[in-house]
Formats: sequence, structure tokens, C-alpha cells
Amino acid sequence: MDEMVENDVDAYWLVKYFVNQFNNKYSDSVAHLPKSLEHYLNLEDSKLLTHLKTCLAMNKLPYDLWFMHCFAGCLPESSLQRVWDKIISGSCKILVFVAMEILLTFKIKLMAMNKAENIAQFLQNIPQENTDAIISKAIDLWHKYVGNPLHTV
Repeated sequence: MDEMVENDVDAYWLVKYFVNQFNNKYSDSVAHLPKSLEHYLNLEDSKLLTHLKTCLAMNKLPYDLWFMHCFAGCLPESSLQRVWDKIISGSCKILVFVAMEILLTFKIKLMAMNKAENIAQFLQNIPQENTDAIISKAIDLWHKYVGNPLHTV
């Protein structure tokens, strides 16, 4: 937020307004995002989905952090701004593709884990390097499955 506003008070109000608008506009949609994630992950990498289901990890993924908090506390600020920009532009579905790209990016590590708790713990604290690349790939997936937006970012 430092690049967008000059002080913490402005940052507070900006985030507060964003959260209020998100809750008002997408509160009904958020409940369906885990199922959308499962659907698109099945299309993109059914083997990873099967592994997560076998480990009983699909129900333990950090959905609140990802979908209710829009990745705040998960992604660094520069990456977070790119995600929030898509949400402000009218698509909360970008959250599904960011979550999916996180899973795809860390597939090797996740496939090596067999306990749902370990998978959930790892995903709550993903490495912060290369998150801009994750977001770029997530946006590409969003374009692939949702279509091209009316504007470019």
C-alpha cells in the first residue's frame, strides 16, 4: 500500500473500503470458490487433486486466508495489489486461480507430503520469493478459463 497512499491512515481507509465492498459484492460467491478450485484443479492437474483428496487435505486448505482475506497475510504487498486490482475490476474468481497456481507451483513439495495438517501448514506460510511469477501465471490461467477481460492490466 505504500506506493498507493502517503500515510497509514489513508491505507487503513482504503483497505477498510475494499473489505466492505468485497463483502457486499461477493459474500454469496465466496462460499462456492472451494468447489471452483476443485473443478479447475481437476482440469489443470487431476493427479495433484487426487493426491490432495487422498490425504484429506482439500477440506483443510487455508480457504479463509485465500478467499475471505483475499490472500492478505499470505502474499507480499506487490503481489497482493495485483490480485486486489482484479477483484476491484469485478472478478473474485481470480482468487481461485491464485490458489490453484500456488498449488501447482508447489506441486512437488505437496506431493511429497502425506498429512493434511502438513499441507495446510505449508500453504498458510508459502515462501515469499517468486510470488509475482505465481500471480502472473494465475492471471494467465484466469484468462484461459474465464476469458479475456474487457481491459488489460
